[in-house]
Amino acid sequence: MKCIITIELGTNAVRIFAFDLNGSVIGSMKGFYPTFYSQTDYSEQDPEQIFITMLYVLKNLLNEVIHARKYTVASICFSSSMHSLLVVDKNGVPLGNALTWADNRAKKEAREINASPLADTLYASTGTPLHPMSPLLKIAWLRHNEPDKFQRAGKFLSVKSYVIYQLTGAYLIDYSLACATGMMDIRTADWAEEALQYAGISRDQLPQLVSVFAGAGNLKKAYQNSLGITDDTRILVGSSDGCMATLGAGIWNSDKATITIEDSSAVRIAGNHILQDEKKRVFNYLLTDNCFISGGPSNSGSGIFEWFVKQFGDSTGAYDMETCLTTLLEEATKVPPGSEGLLFLPYLLGERAPIWNPDARGCFFGINIQHEKQHFIRATIEGILYEIYSIGRLLMEHRDIKGLSVNGSFATIPFCSQMIADMYNVPVYVTKHNNSVSVGAFLLAATEMGIYRTLDEAAAQVEIDKTYWPQELHHQTYMKYYDIFERLSYKLSDEFARIAELQAHRTQ
Repeated sequence: MKCIITIELGTNAVRIFAFDLNGSVIGSMKGFYPTFYSQTDYSEQDPEQIFITMLYVLKNLLNEVIHARKYTVASICFSSSMHSLLVVDKNGVPLGNALTWADNRAKKEAREINASPLADTLYASTGTPLHPMSPLLKIAWLRHNEPDKFQRAGKFLSVKSYVIYQLTGAYLIDYSLACATGMMDIRTADWAEEALQYAGISRDQLPQLVSVFAGAGNLKKAYQNSLGITDDTRILVGSSDGCMATLGAGIWNSDKATITIEDSSAVRIAGNHILQDEKKRVFNYLLTDNCFISGGPSNSGSGIFEWFVKQFGDSTGAYDMETCLTTLLEEATKVPPGSEGLLFLPYLLGERAPIWNPDARGCFFGINIQHEKQHFIRATIEGILYEIYSIGRLLMEHRDIKGLSVNGSFATIPFCSQMIADMYNVPVYVTKHNNSVSVGAFLLAATEMGIYRTLDEAAAQVEIDKTYWPQELHHQTYMKYYDIFERLSYKLSDEFARIAELQAHRTQ
């Protein structure tokens, strides 16, 4: 019997699934690695720690499930979070930690380029907003602030490119992940010369651009022997987690959107056109020929609620998000929609779409003497979802959205799914498997193997498990508070900049 393994290199964890060729999960495991916040706008991870954790989890899954049940691994398909930057020397040795998507140190570079005519040129060619998250601006920051390291750079990689290089010796990046660097021309599928000139690097310092279906070569012999995998196993470069979550949600080329809420979150649509937003607020990623994933990302997601739990919940023992949510959601349900006038702006890590403000900061607003702990719990969840709703409103300027598919550990909690349906006032669908990133990677690998003829045919196999219908009265209540939420998000712009400046000085 053959199986397909999917490896998702997420923000704080690696999740590995094994599927049989019918798409049924036969095993899964995950492992965690830390993120380091040494300064207010810094967010880093150790690439070796990520690689070792991935190997450890993969080997355990192989030994305890795959080999034990006599499966043969036909294909291994990768996905990862976007916007990471890792600098390695000419021998492939990391010159420090990887910068994650949440790293905002390139704020100055982002302000300067967005105020220049080059911003329009780059958005037109790359289809990606210019923000400190962009590896393009992270490289520019490195050139300005760490010139010695910049001069020693052999390659500028994503974390996924580094992991694949370690396994096979090939420097590769797929089109969708390359789009997220802000350096790929989305129409020609080649590195954009204007971007390379701005960054001050050559195309030789970047990995080779390849299709999401591309093979990465054979596993090195040492890993074949250690993992018990032969060189017949296909190693697929795969795609980004966001694109895989959209494919795995099964909303391909429809009038529906996908909401994914993990550590960060995003609202996405799939189609055969680029969304050219005049205000440069929408991203576009090329997945395959004439197929684009468009949408808006948010720094707010379950990671923000996890912060709330650590500060104000019962965190005395080992826990994960699912366990903590179960306890705190019971408290949140005691409060009506709108949290009786308590609002939360969830900008603890700055914010991307739609306000694109790395200086944005979190705050509770409207506190009165009657508010209790359960109000703060519900307001925190509502604040995260208001922010995600604001991205949906942005996409609705370009396309009608008549339904939503939600995925991710946070989104598929019934309380949250119902809240999303009420805010958007459209039906919300939950698929049979809520691990849509892994399902998408399976569908990609299965299509590459010929099990499905196209990604459209593969996406059509995704089954809906439950539908949440909107409640009009709750929608009306949420809209009254959302209006205040949106006004605060923009009105506090000056105050966000001032407090961010003070916080930056505090850490120096």
